[in-house]
Amino acid sequence: MTEAPTSSAAAGPLRLAMWSGPRNVSTAFMRSWGNRPDTVVVDEPFYAHYLQATGLPHPGRDAVIAAHDPDWRRVVESFTAPLPPGIRIHYQKQMSHHLLPHMGRDWLGAMTHAFLIRDPAPMLASLEEKLGRFELEATGLPQQVEIFEFVLRKTGRVPPVIDASDLLAAPEPMLRALCDALGVPFDARMLSWPPGPRASDGVWARYWYSRVERTTGFEPPEASPPSRLTDPLVELEARCRPLYERLSAHRLRP
Repeated sequence: MTEAPTSSAAAGPLRLAMWSGPRNVSTAFMRSWGNRPDTVVVDEPFYAHYLQATGLPHPGRDAVIAAHDPDWRRVVESFTAPLPPGIRIHYQKQMSHHLLPHMGRDWLGAMTHAFLIRDPAPMLASLEEKLGRFELEATGLPQQVEIFEFVLRKTGRVPPVIDASDLLAAPEPMLRALCDALGVPFDARMLSWPPGPRASDGVWARYWYSRVERTTGFEPPEASPPSRLTDPLVELEARCRPLYERLSAHRLRP
């Protein structure tokens, strides 16, 4: 398998699905790409469908379903809509756990895919604080591996993988490595952005984005020791670990 794929962006728009699990730096990453003048971003496009299909009582559930399209097929169609003048990158902040089993996968072949991962131990501890009890699928790791394997089978190339710890420790080298892997020029405006909300944010921003709205760039990784996992999470971490390692083995290096 080829390790450093390039996209076909030169022949047309780059339609980039960036797959992340929860409790990662996915919103800051969306800010980074959204600060490029050649890029338009879409925030968690399948969230409304996910809430409608699962019935989960997330904060602002009814408002999310009312404000965003819950029909996943129409959402997929929007990914290939014409882009505004001067825009050549369509960036999708995709949460991998939103890709439910009943949703079609054929559309994946029309996208370029990349992955944002995080070590399972701190991710699980943070997710437990938000959700309490949850299953493996809520981590998004099985779905990330599914999509990763799909890209390998279809293209014979390893899609780009970014580890959040590497990104926070060295933002510019990692962003340069990702842009190179995607075949697009690096833009220094990806390193910082104005604080505050964005029109492109989902209506759930009021519940989830208060911290990122105060940021103006990638914050250094926390120096505090990792949280000790509760007993219910120890077994779950053991199931997450090989999935994470499958992706981490291919993570980009600056």
